[in-house]
Amino acid sequence: MKLKTLEQINLTDKTILYRAPYDIDVKDVNGVLEVVDDLRIQATLPTIKYLLKENCKIVILTYVKRPDGQIVEKLRTTPHARKLGELLGLKVDKVDDCVGPIVEEKVKNMRGGDILMLENVRFYKEEMVDDDEFAKQLCVGKDLVVFDGFPQAMREHASTTGIERHLPAVAGFYLMNEVNMLSNLLENPKRPFTVIIGGAKISDKVDSVNNLLSRADRVLVGGAVANIFLKAQGKNLGNSFVEDVFVDEKRREKKDWVMYAKEILETYKEKIVCPEDLIISDGTLTRVINISTENVPEGWMALDIGPNTCKNFSDIISQSQTVFINGPMGKFEDVKFAEGSKIILDAMKNAKGETIIAGGDTINLVRTYEKLEDYSHVSLAGGATLEFLAGKELPALKALQ
Repeated sequence: MKLKTLEQINLTDKTILYRAPYDIDVKDVNGVLEVVDDLRIQATLPTIKYLLKENCKIVILTYVKRPDGQIVEKLRTTPHARKLGELLGLKVDKVDDCVGPIVEEKVKNMRGGDILMLENVRFYKEEMVDDDEFAKQLCVGKDLVVFDGFPQAMREHASTTGIERHLPAVAGFYLMNEVNMLSNLLENPKRPFTVIIGGAKISDKVDSVNNLLSRADRVLVGGAVANIFLKAQGKNLGNSFVEDVFVDEKRREKKDWVMYAKEILETYKEKIVCPEDLIISDGTLTRVINISTENVPEGWMALDIGPNTCKNFSDIISQSQTVFINGPMGKFEDVKFAEGSKIILDAMKNAKGETIIAGGDTINLVRTYEKLEDYSHVSLAGGATLEFLAGKELPALKALQ
């Protein structure tokens, strides 16, 4: 996918509406709200520094969580402005609104190199319905949109598709990095290409799994996602979590994931690799079973992949030139059931090819037991990453092409 970039246009002295991906939780630290995780802010620093080099006035627009059109004090962007200022070593001004005369006056008085953080755009109900008049107000006094909100590119909101209707728009470096990496994964991965799917649910990954199945050489399944495939093979999984039926309330559809897994196993039986052993627990005792020959007893749960599976998965990873992982192999929050995930991460870290980490739980896993720098790429976009890998067009990227 080819996008219009910063380097293709003259930015000197321009007033930039910078659409940032700062949808980040906050926490209370000694009475002061601070961002929980600054990874997304760090990812935007190359774009912001480039704009500063061009003597731009930078007006930052983002939403934070779901205040549903109400002013929620703990969802203000003040902590995000403070953290950005710390990382840049510069003053980042903050205004307690995102439209209106106070904002317009602030923007009018900015000088080159100034940075202004706008208030959470979701304090306005007009944001989530992509109200065109509201989108127009967001653009007042700005010359250009620089769009770095890849995690929000799947949304048709006033601060995504709306602002792009009223100002010319180009992609920021963070967005370009995500799009280039994911495009390469779909169009031209180095082979063998191995996909690892874990976590608790398959419902939020199913479209991306479908799209990747036709492109990958091997698909390794772990975590509770593996339970669906094992159940499809007729295994009794005791009290293990199995997302066997999912009800889509919006579409009023019921989906049977076990039937889905059966169809996939029939179509891609040479590609899909399921666990051969599992670590199970009854809440007190823990043991390993060979799921090929045993069932999980009633009252017991599968909570991690076993040692034989770890070795098999690691061997496949070591021979791969591209490895993509989304989701842990077990209940990694409990150290007793983290070993499988840790071994897979170690295998990826030692692999010779490209290694891509995606998904919030996967990132938390890596930050708990490894270092993010040990992997080629970390996708910070969550749902947008999965939508992109599913081959779906992200609405906010249309204006950037």
